[in-house]
Parts: sequence; structure tokens; C-alpha cells
Amino acid sequence: MQKRVAAIHDLSCFGRCSLTVILPVLAASGAQGCPIPTALFSSHTGGLPGYTCRDLSADMLPIARQWHHLGLRFDAVYSGFLGSAGQAETVSQIFSLLSGEGTLRMVDPAMADNGRLYATCTPELVHGMRALCRSADLIVPNMTEAAFLLGEEFYDGPYDRAHVRSTLQRLSEMGPRRVVLTGVWYAPGEVGAAGYDHETGRFSSAFTPRVQGSFPGTGDLFAAALLAALLRGKPLGRALQAATGLVFRSVGRTRRDATDPRFGVDFEQELPWFWQELSLRD
Repeated sequence: MQKRVAAIHDLSCFGRCSLTVILPVLAASGAQGCPIPTALFSSHTGGLPGYTCRDLSADMLPIARQWHHLGLRFDAVYSGFLGSAGQAETVSQIFSLLSGEGTLRMVDPAMADNGRLYATCTPELVHGMRALCRSADLIVPNMTEAAFLLGEEFYDGPYDRAHVRSTLQRLSEMGPRRVVLTGVWYAPGEVGAAGYDHETGRFSSAFTPRVQGSFPGTGDLFAAALLAALLRGKPLGRALQAATGLVFRSVGRTRRDATDPRFGVDFEQELPWFWQELSLRD
């Protein structure tokens, strides 16, 4: 039976990020993505000036309530960028409304990068993200977000494996069974992700060569690909490999095609490769 995902994210009308990345990746894996937009932007906010924004907080719960009354079943409920602390509480209610037996609740606590909170992120939103992460089955923070969730000082890599494993375990103690850290690197020239499954005690990781530059939307691309792979039954380590591979190939294509990186990465033509990866037997 086809998998179905409730995706709670902002919608940027231009620039490949959030829902304009997540829905195609889920579709390419064979899953149905059902959006609950948190906000409407004319473009994403990463280096594109003059954008407009409309807050959609008032629409989020009514959408979820209709789906609940329709008796729709979701294999995953997946939240990302939120515009306010109040939306964190709304997402918590949506988790309760749309989750049934076997529903995977995934939180990408998209609120910070490069050691700093996003301009729209307040201390209250950080608190709300912590609460959401406690109720999740899987969280996917980057190294900056992990530091804010744990109330620690951020430091940039290279990291040592003991520090990464300790961070994964301490995040898991907040509540989620599985944790994936992005932006991990142990040596110059590489970048990737590390994962931990609290129930099995297993650690996993996947790395690719580092491509210099800033590429908005790659966090959304990675998280959507990770979720898609997990819903296809891939173990966590294998899902990490597929997700990092899709990001690396998309960044490489963007460089080759000389696309302005502010517009997001050219991931669409890499989706056939991603489907093949998910179709391989482990």
C-alpha cells in the first residue's frame, strides 16, 4: 500500500526548499505527500531580498481536523520550519490528531545554522522545539540545532567520534528513539550525517566529499530523502547513505550547471538515481 506523509512546512514559491523539495522527493519514492503549510513566502529567505511572508497558523489545525474527520491514515507526520512558538504547540496537537498505530513522528528542528539562530527564531520557539522533539520518534537536527536543544555552546568541527556519539545519545534521552545529526565532519574535505537508534544501541554514519559553498534547502532535501528511505523499509544506516548521496549529487549538478546556489540545488534530475537507490535490495 502506498505510504502517506503529512508534511508540516513552509511553502516558498521560489527557491528550492521546504515543501517544493519535500513533496517531489516523497513522490519519487512512491509516497504521497500531503502538505500543511506553516507560512507562505514569495521566495526562501536565504540571500534573496525583498521576500513577502504570510503566516498560515490559523489554517493548520483546521486542515488536520478535516483529515482526522475523514479518517485518513498517515504513515508519517513530519514537521520542519515553524514561524512562531505558537506553531510548535499547534504541531503537537496535529501529531496527536493524525498519529495512529505505527505512525512515524519526525521533527526537523529547523531553527539555526552556523552557530546562530535564524532571525525569526526566539527563545520561546527553541523551548517549543525541545518539547516537540520529546514527542518525536525521529529528530534530524544539524550540529548547531543540537547545541541549542541541549542548551550547550556550539563549536564547529572537525568533531571527534566520541563527541558525536555523546551528542546523539543525549538527544535521544530527550525522548526520540532515533536521532540523526547533520553537518558532521571528522576531517577536512568530508561532510555527512551520523545516526543513533536508542532501542538497538546502533550507531551509523555516511559521508561524502565536501563541496565548498552555501546551498540553501539541502537540509530539507536530506531530511525528506531520509524519511522516504525509511518508509521504504531501509535500515537507518542505509537510509543515511541514500540521503547523503542525493544531496551530494544534487550539489554537484548545481555546480556543473552553474546554477545560482541561492536558488537551491538542481535535485530534480537526480530523482531517478534516488529511486534506483531505494529499489536496491540490502
